[in-house]
Amino acid sequence: MALLLTGRVLVVACVLVACSSSCGCPVAAAAAMTTVDGITAIYSFGDSITDTGNLVREGATDMLRYIGSRPYGIDLLRGVPTPTGRCSNGYLMIDFLAKYLGLPLLNPYLDKAADFTHGVNFAVAGATALGATALAERGVTMPHTNSSLDVQLQWFRDFMASATTNSSQEVRRKLASSLVMLEIGGNDFNYAFLQLQTRPTGGGYGSGNVTRIVEILEQVGALVPQVVQSITNAAKALLEMGAVRVVVAGNLPIGCSPAYLSGANVTEPAAYDADGCLAVLNGFAELYNAALRGAVAGLQRAHPRAVVAYADYFAAYARVLREARARGFDPARTRTACCGAREAAAYGFRLGRFCGAPRTAVCKDRARYVSWDGVHPTQHAYEAMAELLYRGGLACPPPINWPG
Repeated sequence: MALLLTGRVLVVACVLVACSSSCGCPVAAAAAMTTVDGITAIYSFGDSITDTGNLVREGATDMLRYIGSRPYGIDLLRGVPTPTGRCSNGYLMIDFLAKYLGLPLLNPYLDKAADFTHGVNFAVAGATALGATALAERGVTMPHTNSSLDVQLQWFRDFMASATTNSSQEVRRKLASSLVMLEIGGNDFNYAFLQLQTRPTGGGYGSGNVTRIVEILEQVGALVPQVVQSITNAAKALLEMGAVRVVVAGNLPIGCSPAYLSGANVTEPAAYDADGCLAVLNGFAELYNAALRGAVAGLQRAHPRAVVAYADYFAAYARVLREARARGFDPARTRTACCGAREAAAYGFRLGRFCGAPRTAVCKDRARYVSWDGVHPTQHAYEAMAELLYRGGLACPPPINWPG
Protein backbone atom coordinates (compact mmCIF):
# COMPACT_ATOMS: atom_id res chain seq x y z
CA MET A 1 0.00 0.00 0.00
CA ALA A 2 1.41 3.40 -0.98
CA LEU A 3 2.14 5.77 1.87
CA LEU A 4 0.50 9.18 1.73
CA LEU A 5 3.44 11.49 2.39
CA THR A 6 2.73 14.54 0.27
CA GLY A 7 4.92 17.44 1.33
CA ARG A 8 7.43 15.29 3.16
CA VAL A 9 11.10 14.78 2.27
CA LEU A 10 12.66 11.79 0.56
CA VAL A 11 16.19 11.06 1.75
CA VAL A 12 17.70 8.46 -0.53
CA ALA A 13 20.79 6.92 1.09
CA CYS A 14 21.88 5.04 -2.00
CA VAL A 15 24.73 2.79 -1.06
CA LEU A 16 24.28 -0.55 -2.88
CA VAL A 17 22.02 -3.09 -0.97
CA ALA A 18 19.54 -5.92 -1.65
CA CYS A 19 15.78 -5.66 -0.97
CA SER A 20 14.09 -8.35 -3.03
CA SER A 21 10.91 -7.95 -5.04
CA SER A 22 9.32 -10.32 -2.53
CA CYS A 23 9.07 -7.41 -0.09
CA GLY A 24 5.94 -6.54 -2.02
CA CYS A 25 6.27 -2.91 -2.98
CA PRO A 26 4.38 -2.34 -6.26
CA VAL A 27 4.69 1.27 -7.40
CA ALA A 28 2.52 3.09 -9.89
CA ALA A 29 4.03 4.98 -12.82
CA ALA A 30 4.73 8.68 -12.40
CA ALA A 31 3.67 11.38 -14.81
CA ALA A 32 6.68 12.67 -16.72
CA MET A 33 8.00 16.13 -15.78
CA THR A 34 5.38 16.72 -13.08
CA THR A 35 6.40 17.50 -9.51
CA VAL A 36 5.64 14.37 -7.52
CA ASP A 37 4.66 13.90 -3.87
CA GLY A 38 5.61 17.43 -2.91
CA ILE A 39 9.32 16.83 -3.64
CA THR A 40 10.88 20.03 -4.97
CA ALA A 41 14.60 19.38 -4.45
CA ILE A 42 17.18 16.58 -4.32
CA TYR A 43 20.28 16.46 -2.11
CA SER A 44 22.63 13.68 -3.14
CA PHE A 45 25.66 12.09 -1.48
CA GLY A 46 27.77 9.35 -3.01
CA ASP A 47 30.49 8.25 -5.41
CA SER A 48 30.85 7.66 -9.15
CA ILE A 49 27.43 6.02 -9.44
CA THR A 50 25.93 9.44 -8.66
CA ASP A 51 28.60 12.13 -9.28
CA THR A 52 27.53 14.62 -11.95
CA GLY A 53 30.73 16.65 -12.02
CA ASN A 54 32.43 17.13 -8.66
CA LEU A 55 35.54 15.00 -9.20
CA VAL A 56 36.43 16.68 -12.49
CA ARG A 57 36.33 20.00 -10.62
CA GLU A 58 38.54 18.62 -7.85
CA GLY A 59 40.95 17.23 -10.43
CA ALA A 60 40.50 13.60 -11.48
CA THR A 61 43.62 11.41 -11.48
CA ASP A 62 44.71 7.90 -12.48
CA MET A 63 42.05 5.86 -14.28
CA LEU A 64 39.34 8.40 -13.43
CA ARG A 65 41.16 11.22 -15.22
CA TYR A 66 39.43 10.11 -18.41
CA ILE A 67 35.89 10.81 -17.18
CA GLY A 68 36.32 14.49 -18.03
CA SER A 69 36.64 13.84 -21.76
CA ARG A 70 34.96 11.90 -24.53
CA PRO A 71 33.75 9.21 -24.90
CA TYR A 72 32.26 9.83 -21.43
CA GLY A 73 28.95 11.62 -21.87
CA ILE A 74 28.80 10.79 -25.55
CA ASP A 75 25.07 10.04 -25.42
CA LEU A 76 23.92 13.06 -23.42
CA LEU A 77 21.21 15.03 -25.18
CA ARG A 78 22.07 17.98 -27.38
CA GLY A 79 22.23 21.18 -25.40
CA VAL A 80 23.92 19.50 -22.43
CA PRO A 81 27.60 20.55 -22.31
CA THR A 82 29.72 17.42 -22.55
CA PRO A 83 31.44 15.74 -20.98
CA THR A 84 30.02 16.53 -17.55
CA GLY A 85 32.07 14.20 -15.36
CA ARG A 86 29.40 11.50 -15.24
CA CYS A 87 30.96 8.02 -15.21
CA SER A 88 28.93 6.67 -18.10
CA ASN A 89 28.13 7.27 -21.74
CA GLY A 90 25.10 9.32 -20.73
CA TYR A 91 22.72 9.84 -17.85
CA LEU A 92 22.84 8.23 -14.39
CA MET A 93 20.13 6.88 -12.09
CA ILE A 94 20.03 10.20 -10.26
CA ASP A 95 19.21 11.91 -13.56
CA PHE A 96 16.36 9.54 -14.34
CA LEU A 97 15.01 9.88 -10.81
CA ALA A 98 15.02 13.67 -11.17
CA LYS A 99 13.12 13.27 -14.44
CA TYR A 100 10.54 11.01 -12.77
CA LEU A 101 10.04 13.69 -10.12
CA GLY A 102 9.70 16.49 -12.66
CA LEU A 103 12.89 18.19 -11.48
CA PRO A 104 15.90 19.56 -13.42
CA LEU A 105 19.16 17.63 -13.51
CA LEU A 106 21.15 17.94 -10.31
CA ASN A 107 24.17 20.26 -10.40
CA PRO A 108 27.46 19.37 -8.67
CA TYR A 109 28.25 21.24 -5.45
CA LEU A 110 31.68 22.35 -6.68
CA ASP A 111 30.12 24.19 -9.63
CA LYS A 112 29.74 27.43 -7.69
CA ALA A 113 28.02 29.18 -10.59
CA ALA A 114 25.26 26.58 -10.75
CA ASP A 115 21.61 27.00 -9.84
CA PHE A 116 20.88 25.04 -6.67
CA THR A 117 17.21 25.96 -6.39
CA HIS A 118 16.16 22.34 -6.80
CA GLY A 119 18.96 20.68 -4.85
CA VAL A 120 22.67 19.90 -4.85
CA ASN A 121 24.78 16.88 -5.77
CA PHE A 122 27.57 16.35 -3.22
CA ALA A 123 28.65 12.98 -4.64
CA VAL A 124 32.28 12.62 -5.76
CA ALA A 125 33.55 9.83 -7.98
CA GLY A 126 36.01 7.69 -6.05
CA ALA A 127 34.63 8.72 -2.66
CA THR A 128 34.38 6.36 0.30
CA ALA A 129 32.06 5.98 3.27
CA LEU A 130 35.04 5.95 5.63
CA GLY A 131 37.55 8.75 5.94
CA ALA A 132 41.25 8.51 5.15
CA THR A 133 42.26 7.86 8.76
CA ALA A 134 39.85 4.97 9.29
CA LEU A 135 40.90 3.35 6.01
CA ALA A 136 44.59 3.87 6.75
CA GLU A 137 44.17 1.95 10.00
CA ARG A 138 43.21 -1.00 7.80
CA GLY A 139 46.09 -0.40 5.43
CA VAL A 140 43.89 1.09 2.70
CA THR A 141 44.54 4.35 0.85
CA MET A 142 42.13 6.63 -1.05
CA PRO A 143 43.64 7.07 -4.54
CA HIS A 144 41.19 9.49 -6.13
CA THR A 145 39.67 11.92 -3.61
CA ASN A 146 39.55 12.77 0.09
CA SER A 147 35.90 13.84 -0.18
CA SER A 148 34.53 10.99 1.91
CA LEU A 149 31.00 10.83 3.29
CA ASP A 150 31.85 12.98 6.32
CA VAL A 151 33.26 15.67 4.02
CA GLN A 152 30.15 15.60 1.85
CA LEU A 153 27.92 15.85 4.90
CA GLN A 154 29.86 18.93 6.02
CA TRP A 155 29.38 20.41 2.54
CA PHE A 156 25.65 19.88 3.05
CA ARG A 157 25.73 21.66 6.40
CA ASP A 158 27.70 24.53 4.87
CA PHE A 159 25.23 24.79 2.02
CA MET A 160 22.25 24.83 4.36
CA ALA A 161 23.93 27.53 6.44
CA SER A 162 24.33 29.71 3.34
CA ALA A 163 20.94 28.92 1.80
CA THR A 164 18.89 29.45 4.98
CA THR A 165 19.05 31.51 8.13
CA ASN A 166 20.77 28.41 9.56
CA SER A 167 17.96 27.96 12.06
CA SER A 168 17.03 24.33 12.63
CA GLN A 169 13.41 25.18 11.87
CA GLU A 170 14.23 26.57 8.44
CA VAL A 171 16.46 23.61 7.60
CA ARG A 172 13.60 21.30 8.55
CA ARG A 173 11.22 23.27 6.39
CA LYS A 174 13.59 23.02 3.43
CA LEU A 175 14.12 19.30 3.93
CA ALA A 176 10.39 18.72 4.23
CA SER A 177 10.04 19.02 0.45
CA SER A 178 13.37 17.48 -0.53
CA LEU A 179 14.86 14.17 -1.57
CA VAL A 180 18.29 13.35 -0.20
CA MET A 181 20.31 10.56 -1.84
CA LEU A 182 23.20 8.82 -0.14
CA GLU A 183 24.95 6.35 -2.48
CA ILE A 184 28.34 5.30 -1.16
CA GLY A 185 30.37 2.47 0.35
CA GLY A 186 31.42 0.36 -2.61
CA ASN A 187 34.81 2.03 -3.00
CA ASP A 188 35.86 1.19 0.55
CA PHE A 189 35.76 -2.46 -0.50
CA ASN A 190 37.06 -1.87 -4.03
CA TYR A 191 40.21 -0.16 -2.75
CA ALA A 192 40.77 -2.71 0.01
CA PHE A 193 40.31 -5.60 -2.39
CA LEU A 194 42.60 -4.17 -5.05
CA GLN A 195 45.32 -3.14 -2.61
CA LEU A 196 45.26 -6.38 -0.64
CA GLN A 197 45.43 -8.54 -3.76
CA THR A 198 48.55 -6.78 -5.01
CA ARG A 199 50.53 -7.46 -1.84
CA PRO A 200 53.07 -10.30 -2.03
CA THR A 201 51.35 -12.75 0.30
CA GLY A 202 51.53 -15.74 -1.99
CA GLY A 203 48.99 -16.22 -4.75
CA GLY A 204 47.39 -13.05 -6.03
CA TYR A 205 43.74 -12.34 -6.72
CA GLY A 206 44.31 -12.61 -10.47
CA SER A 207 45.90 -16.05 -10.21
CA GLY A 208 42.52 -17.70 -10.73
CA ASN A 209 42.72 -19.15 -7.22
CA VAL A 210 39.26 -19.04 -5.63
CA THR A 211 40.71 -19.97 -2.24
CA ARG A 212 42.96 -16.91 -2.39
CA ILE A 213 40.00 -14.70 -3.30
CA VAL A 214 38.14 -15.99 -0.25
CA GLU A 215 41.15 -15.19 1.95
CA ILE A 216 41.25 -11.63 0.62
CA LEU A 217 37.49 -11.22 1.09
CA GLU A 218 37.82 -12.28 4.72
CA GLN A 219 40.27 -9.42 5.25
CA VAL A 220 38.12 -6.95 3.33
CA GLY A 221 35.12 -8.07 5.36
CA ALA A 222 36.64 -6.49 8.45
CA LEU A 223 35.57 -3.14 6.98
CA VAL A 224 31.88 -4.05 6.75
CA PRO A 225 30.78 -2.98 10.26
CA GLN A 226 32.60 0.36 9.96
CA VAL A 227 31.19 1.12 6.51
CA VAL A 228 27.66 0.25 7.61
CA GLN A 229 28.06 2.41 10.72
CA SER A 230 29.35 5.37 8.72
CA ILE A 231 26.37 5.24 6.38
CA THR A 232 23.97 4.73 9.28
CA ASN A 233 25.42 7.73 11.11
CA ALA A 234 25.00 9.94 8.04
CA ALA A 235 21.41 8.84 7.49
CA LYS A 236 20.66 9.37 11.19
CA ALA A 237 22.16 12.87 11.06
CA LEU A 238 19.97 13.74 8.08
CA LEU A 239 16.89 12.38 9.82
CA GLU A 240 17.67 14.42 12.91
CA MET A 241 18.05 17.53 10.75
CA GLY A 242 14.54 17.01 9.44
CA ALA A 243 14.57 14.44 6.66
CA VAL A 244 11.46 12.27 6.75
CA ARG A 245 12.10 9.84 3.88
CA VAL A 246 15.38 7.97 3.68
CA VAL A 247 16.29 5.41 1.02
CA VAL A 248 19.47 3.40 1.61
CA ALA A 249 20.74 1.33 -1.31
CA GLY A 250 23.16 -1.57 -1.09
CA ASN A 251 26.06 -2.89 -3.14
CA LEU A 252 25.90 -3.98 -6.75
CA PRO A 253 26.67 -7.63 -7.58
CA ILE A 254 30.42 -7.13 -7.97
CA GLY A 255 30.81 -10.70 -9.17
CA CYS A 256 29.10 -9.63 -12.40
CA SER A 257 31.40 -6.65 -12.98
CA PRO A 258 33.78 -6.95 -15.97
CA ALA A 259 36.51 -5.35 -13.86
CA TYR A 260 36.23 -7.95 -11.10
CA LEU A 261 35.71 -10.84 -13.53
CA SER A 262 38.75 -9.87 -15.57
CA GLY A 263 40.89 -9.37 -12.50
CA ALA A 264 39.87 -12.66 -10.90
CA ASN A 265 40.79 -14.71 -13.97
CA VAL A 266 39.01 -17.77 -12.57
CA THR A 267 38.76 -20.60 -15.11
CA GLU A 268 36.85 -23.12 -12.99
CA PRO A 269 33.22 -23.27 -14.31
CA ALA A 270 31.85 -24.24 -10.90
CA ALA A 271 32.93 -20.85 -9.52
CA TYR A 272 30.28 -19.07 -11.62
CA ASP A 273 26.54 -18.83 -11.07
CA ALA A 274 23.78 -19.16 -13.67
CA ASP A 275 24.28 -15.53 -14.73
CA GLY A 276 27.98 -16.06 -15.41
CA CYS A 277 28.98 -14.10 -12.30
CA LEU A 278 31.57 -15.12 -9.71
CA ALA A 279 29.52 -16.54 -6.85
CA VAL A 280 32.08 -15.87 -4.12
CA LEU A 281 32.23 -12.15 -4.98
CA ASN A 282 28.46 -11.80 -5.12
CA GLY A 283 28.26 -13.64 -1.82
CA PHE A 284 30.42 -10.95 -0.23
CA ALA A 285 28.20 -8.21 -1.67
CA GLU A 286 25.11 -9.93 -0.28
CA LEU A 287 26.67 -10.28 3.18
CA TYR A 288 27.40 -6.55 3.22
CA ASN A 289 23.93 -5.78 1.92
CA ALA A 290 22.33 -7.86 4.67
CA ALA A 291 24.25 -5.92 7.32
CA LEU A 292 23.29 -2.58 5.79
CA ARG A 293 19.70 -3.63 5.36
CA GLY A 294 19.53 -4.55 9.03
CA ALA A 295 20.87 -1.11 9.94
CA VAL A 296 18.25 0.53 7.73
CA ALA A 297 15.52 -1.44 9.50
CA GLY A 298 16.91 -0.19 12.80
CA LEU A 299 16.71 3.40 11.58
CA GLN A 300 13.10 2.85 10.54
CA ARG A 301 12.22 1.55 14.01
CA ALA A 302 13.97 4.51 15.64
CA HIS A 303 12.22 7.00 13.36
CA PRO A 304 8.68 5.65 12.88
CA ARG A 305 7.36 8.95 11.53
CA ALA A 306 9.87 8.83 8.67
CA VAL A 307 10.08 6.48 5.71
CA VAL A 308 13.46 4.76 5.77
CA ALA A 309 13.53 2.68 2.59
CA TYR A 310 16.05 0.18 1.30
CA ALA A 311 16.92 0.38 -2.42
CA ASP A 312 18.08 -2.96 -3.75
CA TYR A 313 20.77 -2.18 -6.31
CA PHE A 314 21.87 -5.82 -6.24
CA ALA A 315 18.44 -7.12 -7.25
CA ALA A 316 17.93 -4.38 -9.85
CA TYR A 317 21.23 -5.13 -11.60
CA ALA A 318 20.58 -8.88 -11.43
CA ARG A 319 17.14 -8.36 -13.00
CA VAL A 320 18.71 -6.42 -15.85
CA LEU A 321 21.09 -9.32 -16.51
CA ARG A 322 18.39 -11.98 -16.36
CA GLU A 323 15.92 -10.00 -18.47
CA ALA A 324 18.56 -8.69 -20.85
CA ARG A 325 16.89 -9.68 -24.11
CA ALA A 326 13.46 -8.41 -23.08
CA ARG A 327 15.00 -5.09 -22.03
CA GLY A 328 16.90 -4.57 -25.28
CA PHE A 329 20.36 -5.73 -24.19
CA ASP A 330 22.49 -8.33 -25.93
CA PRO A 331 22.52 -11.36 -23.58
CA ALA A 332 25.96 -12.32 -24.89
CA ARG A 333 27.44 -8.96 -23.84
CA THR A 334 26.00 -8.39 -20.38
CA ARG A 335 29.39 -8.95 -18.75
CA THR A 336 31.54 -7.18 -21.35
CA ALA A 337 32.62 -3.53 -21.17
CA CYS A 338 31.43 -1.34 -24.04
CA CYS A 339 34.40 1.01 -23.70
CA GLY A 340 37.98 0.02 -22.94
CA ALA A 341 40.45 -2.58 -24.14
CA ARG A 342 37.56 -4.40 -25.86
CA GLU A 343 38.70 -7.51 -27.78
CA ALA A 344 42.24 -7.12 -26.45
CA ALA A 345 41.21 -8.22 -22.94
CA ALA A 346 38.91 -10.64 -21.15
CA TYR A 347 35.48 -9.10 -20.58
CA GLY A 348 36.67 -6.09 -22.59
CA PHE A 349 38.42 -4.67 -19.53
CA ARG A 350 42.04 -4.02 -18.63
CA LEU A 351 42.96 -1.76 -15.72
CA GLY A 352 45.89 -0.23 -17.61
CA ARG A 353 43.67 0.58 -20.60
CA PHE A 354 40.63 2.12 -18.96
CA CYS A 355 37.93 3.68 -21.12
CA GLY A 356 39.23 6.86 -22.74
CA ALA A 357 42.90 5.89 -22.49
CA PRO A 358 45.09 5.50 -25.60
CA ARG A 359 44.46 2.30 -27.57
CA THR A 360 40.93 1.87 -26.29
CA ALA A 361 37.72 1.62 -28.29
CA VAL A 362 33.99 2.16 -27.86
CA CYS A 363 31.30 -0.28 -28.99
CA LYS A 364 28.92 0.97 -31.66
CA ASP A 365 25.69 -0.36 -30.15
CA ARG A 366 26.02 1.14 -26.67
CA ALA A 367 22.38 0.59 -25.74
CA ARG A 368 22.93 -3.17 -26.08
CA TYR A 369 25.54 -3.22 -23.29
CA VAL A 370 24.99 -3.28 -19.53
CA SER A 371 28.53 -2.19 -18.58
CA TRP A 372 29.99 1.01 -19.94
CA ASP A 373 33.64 0.90 -18.86
CA GLY A 374 33.85 -2.34 -16.90
CA VAL A 375 33.08 -0.58 -13.62
CA HIS A 376 30.06 1.64 -14.29
CA PRO A 377 26.79 0.78 -16.06
CA THR A 378 25.65 2.28 -19.35
CA GLN A 379 22.94 4.90 -19.60
CA HIS A 380 20.50 2.21 -20.75
CA ALA A 381 21.32 0.03 -17.74
CA TYR A 382 20.98 2.97 -15.35
CA GLU A 383 17.57 3.77 -16.80
CA ALA A 384 16.41 0.18 -16.42
CA MET A 385 17.66 0.06 -12.83
CA ALA A 386 16.03 3.37 -11.92
CA GLU A 387 12.73 2.10 -13.28
CA LEU A 388 13.00 -1.15 -11.31
CA LEU A 389 14.00 0.60 -8.10
CA TYR A 390 11.72 3.59 -7.95
CA ARG A 391 8.74 2.54 -10.07
CA GLY A 392 9.11 -1.23 -9.92
CA GLY A 393 9.11 -1.93 -6.20
CA LEU A 394 12.78 -2.64 -5.47
CA ALA A 395 12.96 0.20 -2.96
CA CYS A 396 11.05 -0.82 0.17
CA PRO A 397 8.95 0.61 1.68
CA PRO A 398 7.96 2.75 -1.32
CA PRO A 399 9.79 6.07 -0.79
CA ILE A 400 7.64 8.01 -3.24
CA ASN A 401 3.86 8.18 -3.43
CA TRP A 402 3.39 8.18 -7.20
CA PRO A 403 0.14 9.48 -8.67
CA GLY A 404 -2.09 6.68 -9.88
